[in-house]
Amino acid sequence: MAEAPAIELRELSRHFGERPALENVSVRVPAGATLAVLGRNGAGKSTLLRILATLLRHHSGELRLFGEPLPRRAFAVRARVGLLAHEPLLYRDLSGRENLRYHAELYGVPFERVEELLQTVEMRPRSDDPVRLLSRGMVQRIAICRAVLHRPELLLLDEPKANLDPAAAELVEPLIGRASGCTRVLTSHDPQAALAEADLVLALDEGRTAYVGAPAGLAGERVKEIYA
Repeated sequence: MAEAPAIELRELSRHFGERPALENVSVRVPAGATLAVLGRNGAGKSTLLRILATLLRHHSGELRLFGEPLPRRAFAVRARVGLLAHEPLLYRDLSGRENLRYHAELYGVPFERVEELLQTVEMRPRSDDPVRLLSRGMVQRIAICRAVLHRPELLLLDEPKANLDPAAAELVEPLIGRASGCTRVLTSHDPQAALAEADLVLALDEGRTAYVGAPAGLAGERVKEIYA
């Protein structure tokens, strides 16, 4: 039997009051592929990621992750998903190490994994400082560690390289890049960088699908039209 796609959306919609955040969005993402979600601010990118992370319910249409229907079977997929949101989702008064150990306990992950990740992103020297005292780039590195701590199969990455200098971006690449082996959904304000990483592209315009298909179909002027 053929493997179920990692993500399957069919005519998915979500509204906030009378305002459509997503409307009749359909896309199918094979396991191991990278989907880039493009669009202006307010296009629906973050709403889509929150729905895929099981933090928000859609109002109509169908959504399956790894073949499991959501929201009915959300409990069966949550541990297979890692979310790097626009906000770091860290407790500011706890240290980076304390934050990661807290999440490790939630997922039943050995503390050795925490130390391994801190070493990978070169944050061990500052890992006992409260998060509120860290630079935005350091906070982003800790947030990336949190997102991959439990070795998820699906990574949802909202502006993953935000606040990272080139050296830090290189450090986190094995964790969230193509080499991670994960299915990835990523958003970016740099469409060219996102297209370079993508196997598939979903472009949104006020919650509606402006384009879905291969990255090559969004070359040149078509990208500019989406952000116009």
